[in-house]
Amino acid sequence: MSLKYKALTKKKLVNDFTRYDVVLSPVVTEKSTLNSQHNQVTFKVAIDATKIQIKQAIESIFNVKVEGVNTLRVQGKTKRFKGVLGKRKDVKKAIVSLAEGHNIDVSTGI
Repeated sequence: MSLKYKALTKKKLVNDFTRYDVVLSPVVTEKSTLNSQHNQVTFKVAIDATKIQIKQAIESIFNVKVEGVNTLRVQGKTKRFKGVLGKRKDVKKAIVSLAEGHNIDVSTGI
């Protein structure tokens, strides 16, 4: 994480540089594709990002109106590779509900 991102507070707006530090990538799974019927899009976000920061970043990147943000943290699994224990990294997901008439096509680029 950049030092600028760590210095952000809830009251500060996400500027052009840090909005890409908040939203990391879209999640393309069967469940997230089915949620697109209900105007919802799923993204991988930074672990310490707040709902307000996620909302501001999505609105500024994709030029859409966000109605709500639901977040969840997925703990990394413990895996074994050639007898050595390792752990996958933790991931935070954000399910973003968009306003009526707005949509995001994650299959195309920004």
